[in-house]
Amino acid sequence: MSYIMVDVESDGPIPHKYSMVCFGAIVVEPSLSRTFYGKTKPISDLWIPEALAVSGFSREEHLTFNDPKEVMERFAQWIGQNSAGRPRFVSDNNGYDWQFINFYLHWFVGQNLFGHSSTNLGSLYKGLVKDDFQNFKHLRRTSHTHHPVDDAKGNAEAMLHLKDQMGLKIKLD
Repeated sequence: MSYIMVDVESDGPIPHKYSMVCFGAIVVEPSLSRTFYGKTKPISDLWIPEALAVSGFSREEHLTFNDPKEVMERFAQWIGQNSAGRPRFVSDNNGYDWQFINFYLHWFVGQNLFGHSSTNLGSLYKGLVKDDFQNFKHLRRTSHTHHPVDDAKGNAEAMLHLKDQMGLKIKLD
């Protein structure tokens, strides 16, 4: 089984009503070399300027991005090529990131290759330190830039720290 860290940027709080702008994914492994980056054009005419601004793109740029079906098909292929066994979805904010990836994979590919579950990195950390008020973000080495590959990489670095330095029992393939 492979852990795949995912980060999403969008132009609003929920899929279908709003659109995913871009997303990044990285296989959680010591090399952190297997990454995916996709930019998807809007699926809705609705958007919140402040939400879109987080991604660093304008609405005009967003309108020129790739067809979501093509991007999600490429992502599904990438998952299949880069996962040993069933892939495991991990995210800093899985309640947010998962909803967009789950919706887009089901809508454009017909299935979510991650299945029906996701893992929250923050919850893993809180459990390891036995303190719900603690935060893992100081364990990132890559700066949190809101470029989704950078953000996924920083989160993957933190997860590797949990495994290598703090005793999180996970098997990386």
